[in-house]
Amino acid sequence: MTTITTSEILAKFDEWFRDAEASEPEYPNTMALATADASGAPSVRMVLMKGVDERGFVFYTNLGSQKAKELIENPRASLCFHWKSIKRQIRIDGAVEPVSDAEADEYFASRPWDSRIGAWASKQSQPMEGRFVLEKRIAEYTIKFNVGEVPRPEFWSGFRVVPEKIEFWKEELFRLHDRTLYLRDGEIWTVEKLFP
Repeated sequence: MTTITTSEILAKFDEWFRDAEASEPEYPNTMALATADASGAPSVRMVLMKGVDERGFVFYTNLGSQKAKELIENPRASLCFHWKSIKRQIRIDGAVEPVSDAEADEYFASRPWDSRIGAWASKQSQPMEGRFVLEKRIAEYTIKFNVGEVPRPEFWSGFRVVPEKIEFWKEELFRLHDRTLYLRDGEIWTVEKLFP
């Protein structure tokens, strides 16, 4: 049985991600995030990866959003990066944990001022009577923070998908694609080749 370490898998991810950045300058960090509620009903949407290290893959959101509520009810998720230009994708399955307050504060502080105002103004995933309601809330928070420091709202934070399974997929001729599956067993990963 072939085995590999987390750092070796991350090195492969970094290599593919750099290729994607070179080929897809617009949001190569876009990934599909699939969640399920407590009953198991699935839901998927696109989000942006904002960090990756040996602990997992990080994204941020409003904690009142549908995805956040589902992750709190059922803390498991699947991710999928698909880079059409380089004919590759990476799928990741695993448990989900919240990021620390310090991590969320640091990332929030790095966002553009307008994005921080938007985080305060948006009641993400809740019904909205009209666009004017959002614009009014943006104006209110713009006045409140008056181009000064915009702290992270307590209802905004991040999640980390801790991978248990990672599949690297590369398109090959005649649909005989190259698929490599990594399955976590503690700190070691086993390696399997899959039929296309």
